[in-house]
Amino acid sequence: MATDRIDNDLFLLVLQHPQEKTEKLATVPLLEANLADMRKAVGLSWPNLARALGRESDPKSWGVLYLGSAKPGDGPVTAVDAKGVALKDQSVLDDLEGIIALDGTWSQAKALWWRNPWLLKCRRLVLNPPFASHYGKLRREPRRESLSTLESAGFALATLEGRPEILERLLAAFDALLKDNPPPKIDRRRRR
Repeated sequence: MATDRIDNDLFLLVLQHPQEKTEKLATVPLLEANLADMRKAVGLSWPNLARALGRESDPKSWGVLYLGSAKPGDGPVTAVDAKGVALKDQSVLDDLEGIIALDGTWSQAKALWWRNPWLLKCRRLVLNPPFASHYGKLRREPRRESLSTLESAGFALATLEGRPEILERLLAAFDALLKDNPPPKIDRRRRR
């Protein structure tokens, strides 16, 4: 793994469910090793963005990677309203200070969403990636566009900053992690 970190323009805040930090194939350590401007906050809830971030900031200048899905025709990263409909004015993406990713299983990510009502003040961002998760069959995803925390954060940063090398580097680190931790072989013989 490279020692020089990516100087990302958009700050990344990862809200990590406490149970996720012990996962063998967790991707947040790779984000920490590769991104210069990021912070991980472990817990279930924070009273506001400032407490999770460790400094004052306006939630309206932040985008949260929302658990909804993009519709055909939407862009690769789309700002949506509370009903999941793409905003007519996507220029809100140009003024973001940072993005927030929820890290955990799908049920844990939903718990983080509902336990932190201040996230409703942030811009909701949905992703429409042109690739499937590199986890492949290691983890079941509810939808084709569902990605790991690393993949979704990397895709969002690369797209919003216009720097595809961010995603390329993060995916290379992720692929190395997966290669070093192959899935266990399944004994398909019938047990008696």
